Order: sequence, then structure tokens, then C-alpha cells
Amino acid sequence: MWRWKSASLAVLGSLLMTSVALAVEAEPDEATPAVAHGSLVILGGSERFDHREYWEQIVELAGGPGSRIAVFPTASGDPVKKGGWVISALNKAGADAFLVPVAWRKMPLSPQAAVADPELVEQVREATGVFLIGGGQDKIVKALYTPEGQNTPMLDAVWEVYRKGGVIAGTSAGAAVMSRIMFRNADSVLDTLLHGVRFGKEIDRGLGFLDGDWFVDQHCLVRGRFARALVAMHDQGFKYGIGVDENSGIIVRNGKDIEVIGYKGALVMDLSRAEHDPKLGRFNLKNARLTYLDRGDRYDLKTRQVTPADDKVDDEVLDPKSPDFDPHVKRKLFFNDILGNMTVPDLMGKLMENVDGVAIGLAFDGIEARQHSVDGFEFKFTRDNESFAWYTESYGGDDYTVLNIRVDIRPIRITGPLYDVDEDHRAVSTKP
Repeated sequence: MWRWKSASLAVLGSLLMTSVALAVEAEPDEATPAVAHGSLVILGGSERFDHREYWEQIVELAGGPGSRIAVFPTASGDPVKKGGWVISALNKAGADAFLVPVAWRKMPLSPQAAVADPELVEQVREATGVFLIGGGQDKIVKALYTPEGQNTPMLDAVWEVYRKGGVIAGTSAGAAVMSRIMFRNADSVLDTLLHGVRFGKEIDRGLGFLDGDWFVDQHCLVRGRFARALVAMHDQGFKYGIGVDENSGIIVRNGKDIEVIGYKGALVMDLSRAEHDPKLGRFNLKNARLTYLDRGDRYDLKTRQVTPADDKVDDEVLDPKSPDFDPHVKRKLFFNDILGNMTVPDLMGKLMENVDGVAIGLAFDGIEARQHSVDGFEFKFTRDNESFAWYTESYGGDDYTVLNIRVDIRPIRITGPLYDVDEDHRAVSTKP
């Protein structure tokens, strides 16, 4: 596979300055909690227990070997077993982790009693790290807030760990609660696009450790959840969101400095300049912006400046505005299922090396469309003057960091049935 090679330092410097120029200082949000001094580790779910990077990073952020890390199995339906897995992984990395018995089954105390128990609360307050395991994020919120929506003594203790410099880590459900608003019990991604979200139903209050301007979603790219995140962000007025993929994570230091860790990466969603047309009836956006961050990349939540991993800086810059740009992909890009496993980062990488600067993806119910016409959505991805990327093969595959791809989403009607099969089992067109 041929690609135009290493850009000059002058070009690279120009691109870095462009990244800075595109960054706009975020306005403060009244919902943002007081400045915290600790770190967040937000894992997208399905992390590997033998992938030592996650666990070693958490232990290091908690203070190193011997760090006391409180493991909350609250979201799990099997809290003792699942909590034990996490404790084992943390202890192998050098921690002194312990289970906090706040869960909805298999515990001697009810969640309401446990979160108010002075001894348990003090154990958490004296810890230097907290880990929230996966399951149902509504269980975490229900346990750590009072019925009136106030902090329980246990939640205050967790906040104290964070504010005094400790680490708050979470995976899957434990990642979802990191923002002030979270998905609670959503339908499929397509149903969310079709029907929207309601506060107290599909979305609800989170714990709010992350900057209040930012929304978080998990299992983002494997399950196509970037699309539902856009719906929730628009509904709740978020300008920015970050979707973390499975077996991947982000570390947030100083409340703003992000580093991507793990197998793959994270997707930054920017609606600060997006437009919505209520006359179209269903969900739509113009000029949303997507940035894909790969492992090792860094990102500033305040300035929105991207710093690619060191090996990308030393390898290739993909800038379609450069006179040296010679794209190796010569076909138009069209994706029948934009919500498919890793479809979006794959599309974004290919678009940056394509002769055509536009790619189309569709979202619709293929099973229903096999029988009759259905409602769906067109996602139009555009590489414009603000778009560029870095590329490397250092990890043994095609790894991209892609900045500022424009996305326009509009409702469409898929005319069905899409196809038929004749007596010889050959697919035939249903169209004249």
C-alpha cells in the first residue's frame, strides 16, 4: 500500500498551529463541580484482565504499590464474583484493593444502609482510588444519591478521594456515570435516532466527575453508539462529547488533559457549530464534527488541541491541502450500515486518503426493509479545509488520528423491499 511519506517539519508545525487555531476556549458550565485535583480513568468496557496497562495506570495514579483502592460492584448482578475479578487485577498490579459492599444483591446490608454506614464511608474516604465496575449504571446512581437527589455520605467520600488527588476509575456502566448526564436505559441506537431521548427514561443524571461541558458514552465504536450520543448531546445542549471504545480507555488528568490508552481509541464529538432543523420532524444535524483519537494520542478538553502519539509525529501526516497529497483510495465510499462494528473510524481513515472528500453511510432496519419501506438516516461525512490526520503502522495495522471530519445527518426513507430472490436463489432487483 503506497502512501505519500513524512511531511516536512514546516508542514507539521503548520498543522499543529491549525489545530490550536481551531480550538476555542470552552465556556464554564454552572453544573460543573468544584475543581478537582485527581484523575479519571474511563474505560469503554470489555477490558482484558491480562492487559496490564489499565491496572498499572490506575495503581500508579492512586499512589503506587500498596495503594488502597475501593472497588464498587454496585452496577453488577453478580457483585462478589465480578468485584473479585477487578480486585485481583488491581492487586496483581500492586494495589491493596478492597470490596465496598454497596450492591443490590448478595450483600449483608441494603445499598441504602451501606452508603450511610460510618465505617464503610470512612474506609472509602481514606482510600486513594475508587473503581466502579460495569453492569447497569442506573444502579450506581440509585445507590449513591438519596431519593431526593442529594449526595449520600458514600458519594461525598468518593468525591473527597478525587478532590484530594486520588483516581476515580470506571468501566462500561462505571464510565457512563462520569458525566453529569448519562444514558440510563436506552433502546437500540437506531430507535434512539428515530424516537429521541427523555430525561428520567433513556437518559438521567450521572455523577458528574468529568467537565460539565462534556458527555460520555461507552462501547462507543463497536456498537455504533456515537450516533445515540449525538442525539443525547443535542437534546441536553452538550457542545462536546467523547465516546470510548471497548478494551480502550482515556486518562483525564487535571480535569482536562486526556491520554488514550488500550487497544483502540475514542471519538470526540463536537456540536459547537452544529445546526438543527426542527421542520424535518426527526433527528438531524448539520456541521457536527468528529475527531478520532488513537492510542497514545493526547487531547485538551479546554482548548480542544490534539497532540498525536510520538510515533505518528515521526511518521506520516495526511493533509489533503498539501501539494504533495496523492490519495491511494480511488473509489467512492459508501457504507450500508454506519452503526456497524468500527465502521466510523474505518470510514474516517479511508476518507483522509481518498480521491473523493465525501463518504456516505446509512442507518436503517435491514430486516424490516427486506419486507417494506422504512425510515432511516443518511450520514454524510465530508473532509474539508479543517480536516487532517496522522497515520502510522507502528502497531502492526492501519492506525489513524483524524481531526475534524464534518458530519451532516438527515432523515431519509428507504424504499422496500430492498431485494427479492428468484427460483434459482439469485438476488434480483425489486426496482424497474
